Amino acid sequence: MDKKKVPGNTITRDVKNLAAPTGNIYESVVILYKRANQIAAAEKKELTKKLEDFKNERDTLEEQFENREQIEISKFYERQPKPALVAIEEFEEGDLEYRMAKHDEDAPAQ
Repeated sequence: MDKKKVPGNTITRDVKNLAAPTGNIYESVVILYKRANQIAAAEKKELTKKLEDFKNERDTLEEQFENREQIEISKFYERQPKPALVAIEEFEEGDLEYRMAKHDEDAPAQ
């Protein structure tokens, strides 16, 4: 997914279009929620990995705030589209793969 195509701000969306692929808006929302969490976790892991290079046990609090490269990396990630917007864009473009769990009709209720 090209993040340049993702809008930077929240836009109004037709709920019927979001519900169309699954037939149920609640299932669509769960799919979007799970994908947004995956994207957020991946971005957090990537950011943490990049910021670990700057970690030094002997730095004082003042030195940590003055590191320009660290600030630039953090600002870059702040400007990225929100994970929920990326997930919605992937879902609308058909780039998001998902599958529904099958319920066993003959299984006794627990």
